[in-house]
Amino acid sequence: MQDQYRKVADAVAVDITTGRLRPGDRLPPLRRFARDRGIAASTAARVYQELARRGLTVGEVGRGTFVRAATTPPAGPALSDPPPLRINLELNHPAVPGQAALLAEALTGLLRTDVLDGALRPVGATGTADARASAARLLARADWRPRPDQVLFTGNGRQAISAAVAALVPPGGRLGAEELTYPVLTSLAARLGVTVVPLAMDEEGIRPDALAAAHRSAPLHAVYLQPVLHNPLSLTVPPARRAALAGTLRELDVPVVEDAVWAFLHDDVPPLAALLPERTVVVDSLSKRLAPGLTAGFAVVPDRLARPVEAAIRSGGWVPSGFALEAAARWEASGAADALVRAKRAEVEARHSLARSHLSGFATRTAARSCFCWWDLPPAWRADLFVAAAARQGIAVTPASAFTADPHRAPNAVRLGLASPERDDLARALRALADLAAAPPDGGIPA
Repeated sequence: MQDQYRKVADAVAVDITTGRLRPGDRLPPLRRFARDRGIAASTAARVYQELARRGLTVGEVGRGTFVRAATTPPAGPALSDPPPLRINLELNHPAVPGQAALLAEALTGLLRTDVLDGALRPVGATGTADARASAARLLARADWRPRPDQVLFTGNGRQAISAAVAALVPPGGRLGAEELTYPVLTSLAARLGVTVVPLAMDEEGIRPDALAAAHRSAPLHAVYLQPVLHNPLSLTVPPARRAALAGTLRELDVPVVEDAVWAFLHDDVPPLAALLPERTVVVDSLSKRLAPGLTAGFAVVPDRLARPVEAAIRSGGWVPSGFALEAAARWEASGAADALVRAKRAEVEARHSLARSHLSGFATRTAARSCFCWWDLPPAWRADLFVAAAARQGIAVTPASAFTADPHRAPNAVRLGLASPERDDLARALRALADLAAAPPDGGIPA
């Protein structure tokens, strides 16, 4: 992603320096820019951050992003060689020491020629009987136990979301989602020709009255939500609200795509599917639970939706790798997956404590088991300028605009990913960001 955003930023910079984009010209809204360039909204946000860092553009609250009147870059490295990002708080891949060794030990038996030969054969969306049984055990939490025959597989979690949305929402249809949502959802929906409808939230998640009002204005074909450890707000929907949402969805007869990718960190909370088993597709993956390069996705699908979701997986070319499914089954059976999850929970809680300590006094939202920290910035700072100023210090953070389902309504906030850096690097970054936020910007981007 890093190379991609720089290449796109370089292309826009050429348009500015050659005069194709002139001082005062307005750049497209972030979502349209992402769609036009065929990139994710989060990548587009980094392009705009990079252009601001180079001094080529300026953001104006309520109006948009404009080419600067003076396009001389700020003092520092040449435009063609921007400083590397030393600490990346955009990425969010939880890892723990000894992770690779633990995973490797469980794969010893897979190196036998006869076993490996079977694992390298192609599989379909239904995988194998062993893979389905293993996935059902892996995904179980609280008192919810999916049946093995309900499990379908994809190449990764994004593909599981894509298949569920494609199966439930026709082109031109409407998909409800939290007003702040997983950034990839909006780009996936755009590629499928689906309109994402922002649903108003409060401190407990989507408001049932907002869901009902959106459906009355024009029917929703499905709703996508993250009821456990929501990205980016870290909230987990409490039981009373979960029951109210389930009642509203049942009354409206609207199916649900439930993203459970972070729920392994809070597995004492049952999914919404426990209340709405007949209309909820639960999507999950291995990448956060085990390691970022392990791309296997899961969809737990009610019987009445199994056929369209499986057809969507096939037609989208989103079938899984047999090797990944065999490896996942061995990690589950050996106890390696459970051991990693326990270690990651402890690590996440330690990183949460760092964030609470270094950012005390600021308006932040996080949770003890969350890898995110949402930061409502001090009034003196605009999110785009804060992101650019942080980048000048070698720290990458994500602006709120990357998460908005409504591109015209972006809070003045940033999201910090706490999981990827080394713990000492995270502490240094948090201290630097706290110092940055405590000092009002000088001319927009402090030196």
